[in-house]
Amino acid sequence: MSFDKNSIYALLNNKHIHFKYTEHRPVYSMEELDALDMPADAVICKNLFLRNSNDKQHFLLTVPAATPIDLKQLATSLGSSRLSFASAERLEKYLGLQSGLVSPFGLLNDTSKSVIFVSSKNLPPSAIIGIHPNDNTATVWLTFGDLLALLSELTVEVKLVEM
Repeated sequence: MSFDKNSIYALLNNKHIHFKYTEHRPVYSMEELDALDMPADAVICKNLFLRNSNDKQHFLLTVPAATPIDLKQLATSLGSSRLSFASAERLEKYLGLQSGLVSPFGLLNDTSKSVIFVSSKNLPPSAIIGIHPNDNTATVWLTFGDLLALLSELTVEVKLVEM
């Protein structure tokens, strides 16, 4: 099963995870998202799909949009070889997503559990984060702690690192 926007909403409801969502025009970049009227108390997150240099490990990085990313430092923190952006083909293969749709909810499509979720140790569990539901026409608002609990329940490997 591939998780689309409506099946993600249903899953969150079935798991009794409190969330809200905002429907909006399609956005393909953080700049386009910044132009939308989003809740001021929420942390908008950016998502990067990465691979290591020998193509053996894949990572989905989710961090607050303002967080600078140093791939060399991140590789060291993860105990990984050099990191780079994974291809659109890998994104489709592992997460069932198209370019511009990278989201932690894509991990729901990773039935082989091949992708490691990575985020910042500094993001508090109570923080309301905004991520899209495998569809760039909406943003889901939920706590970071609820996202981590959902991923844990689904046996997704999670690594929290200094950023």
